[in-house]
Amino acid sequence: MENMDFLAIAPEVALGVGALAVLLVEIVWSPRPRGWAWPAGASLLVTAVFLAFQWREVVGEAGEPALHFSGMLAVDGFAVLGGLLAVIVAGLGLAAAWPLVETLGRRGAEFVSLVLVAAAGAHLMAAAADLVFVFLSLEVMSISLYVLAGFTRERAEADESALKYFLLGAFASAVFLYGVALFFASTGTTSLYDGAAFLTANLILEPAILLVAIGLMIVGLGFKVSAAPFHMWAPDVYQGAPGGAVGFIAAAAKLGGFVALARILAVPLAAYIDDWAPVVAALAAVSVVVGTVLAIAQTDLKRLLAYSSVAHAGFMLMALVAGGDGIDALWFYLATYLFQVVGAFAAASVLSGPAGGSTALTDLAGLGARSPLLAGSVMVLMLAMGGIPLTAGFAGKVAVFQTAIDADYLWLVVVGVVAATAGLFFYLRVIVLMYMQAPAHAPAPGTARAEPEPPLPIRFVLLVTVAVTVAFGVYPWALLRAAADALPL
Repeated sequence: MENMDFLAIAPEVALGVGALAVLLVEIVWSPRPRGWAWPAGASLLVTAVFLAFQWREVVGEAGEPALHFSGMLAVDGFAVLGGLLAVIVAGLGLAAAWPLVETLGRRGAEFVSLVLVAAAGAHLMAAAADLVFVFLSLEVMSISLYVLAGFTRERAEADESALKYFLLGAFASAVFLYGVALFFASTGTTSLYDGAAFLTANLILEPAILLVAIGLMIVGLGFKVSAAPFHMWAPDVYQGAPGGAVGFIAAAAKLGGFVALARILAVPLAAYIDDWAPVVAALAAVSVVVGTVLAIAQTDLKRLLAYSSVAHAGFMLMALVAGGDGIDALWFYLATYLFQVVGAFAAASVLSGPAGGSTALTDLAGLGARSPLLAGSVMVLMLAMGGIPLTAGFAGKVAVFQTAIDADYLWLVVVGVVAATAGLFFYLRVIVLMYMQAPAHAPAPGTARAEPEPPLPIRFVLLVTVAVTVAFGVYPWALLRAAADALPL
């Protein structure tokens, strides 16, 4: 194979070895769950080190981004930042899910391994330079997430969640694959960079097949990122999946879907931006409106966060209407949102239980007095999702709005501002419940009410996610500079 460089696949090797090591440790020694944490943590740490080496090699004046393995794999700032986010999400996701892992017995080792495999798939989606490789990476990630969604097999809600996720996810993958086939029919290649060269050098007089291919690929990945009207699976899956697993599922799906969509639109299809940008703008507008309106009507915290994620998918799509010029804004919004969604679902898992499903909003009543750490963390994350100044959510919205304005989509920004303002209703509603409303069921006289204190791993997740949210809200420039370097080669 041409241009083989094993540093290019070192992160995947480290994650794969880590997944196998966890299973081998379980088979040979059958330790307590803490015994699985060591190989999993070492795998994530080694992966981060390899990614740091890649960043040094490809970013900066002396950096040399390149294609490897016959043009199938790109090693550039875009791929490396995607890998770093995948590692961080996997680490925080495992910490948030650790109370669940401890309840699973020996099956907990399988859970940990699946998280590592899904993280490898998400990174490969960021690095894939060929549409066939994008599809394979998508399936590696998606199949792992399907299993995680139904991992607590004794709960009918989890089985329903996994089945819905699998059926709609398989349909979305088939739609995407059909789009890949039509792209090949139009260009004679599935390589993103060879396709870009062909479309730049040749004028297609009757581009109907290519336009259908673009539409199918956008629809297929739109399902993965839960953009409206392809969001039907998200509320039921997020509500029914085990509480400890939902944060990782939501974050990994968003990360993998958006990095693949961004590279596909910015590299081979840049010449056709006038054709696909209006479609992306329409999806963005529908997503922010549908997600916001339906979130207002929810009485369950997980379903509220699910519809909120639909709206956030719309905000991220706003950055893509500018093509490659909007990737830095997309990176900032995506990176900060991943922390917020993992932290929010980690907090929800404390209320529902690590293996539980539904989390009624009424359970939040009086939480400020009963668990100040949990309530304070949720408050900061809700304010960030609502776009309140001095949080990363505000900086992210400013970035994507400015990008859309620069691309002459002022009407889309108006829709986004109105939706963001309306969205404050349900985010502030959560805060009001926690601090200004008494619990629905008061404790009996002479008895103490059980306090929903987060376990140590979840406290760690909450502190990290809140700290990052505030830090990048107060000083966003460091992440913005890294995002500006993380462009496709």
